[in-house]
Amino acid sequence: MDLASPAVLKAIMARYGLRPQHRLGQNFLVDGRVLDAIIAAAGLDSGDLVLEIGPGLGTLTRRLAASAGRVLCIELDRALVTALQETVLAEFGNVEIIHGDANRVDLHKLLTERLSPGRKAKVVANLPYYITTPLVMRLLEERLPLQRLVVMVQREVADRMVSPPGSKAYGALSVAVQYYTEASIVKRVSRAAFLPQPDVDSAVVRMEVRPEPPVDASPEEFFRVVKAAFGQRRKSLANALTALGVTKDAVQEALQAAGIDGNRRGESLSLEEFAALTRNLFPVARA
Repeated sequence: MDLASPAVLKAIMARYGLRPQHRLGQNFLVDGRVLDAIIAAAGLDSGDLVLEIGPGLGTLTRRLAASAGRVLCIELDRALVTALQETVLAEFGNVEIIHGDANRVDLHKLLTERLSPGRKAKVVANLPYYITTPLVMRLLEERLPLQRLVVMVQREVADRMVSPPGSKAYGALSVAVQYYTEASIVKRVSRAAFLPQPDVDSAVVRMEVRPEPPVDASPEEFFRVVKAAFGQRRKSLANALTALGVTKDAVQEALQAAGIDGNRRGESLSLEEFAALTRNLFPVARA
């Protein structure tokens, strides 16, 4: 069953009376070359547990099931769950489909109950655009037992994830992704690779989860500083950081101690500069 064929997908949708739900970000991948790139980037073996969020009609899921030891899918649309179970994935005994909202499911419990001792899971998914950023942040912030994430996201979001300091796309998402992972764009994907076509192009991003943060600072305070610095992008650091509830004098002292010009803006700071600023603003709260 070649699900990368638009004709096959349309036949399955017709059989089950399915129509892609725009509100759920349902755009089904129909390009085999993109599938090949995703699988190669995931680097799967027979011992891997893969978490796929939003399997859709199973185009990627079938490839995952053929390469990994076990695939755990979370799908919100009940109609798609039925189609997956009865037709698309019926021949695979290593796929478990959970009907639920990935933003509400207890992911830590799901993974730890299914992982072998000493193993970590991999996330491989074509993420629905409407939940991409909050979902990626949840996957990273909850410190789940993950080794790698390979996800298809909107191209603009992918660019933000990997952008360096000083670039137009650099922001709080860039800092967070690069704090928790080593991220790179694997492949840029045309909107023509989907059925139906979305209004934007996409990209496949690979994120290797860091065993430890790359900088020395309390995570909680670090991200408070990052949030304040990007909260009002037009403000200088000297002004933006007062949103933390500290005095202007305290901000100036911390900036001076960190060797950072207070006239700079948040988008110009590296992770190490954010960490230095955090350590000087909150000297007691260390990682």
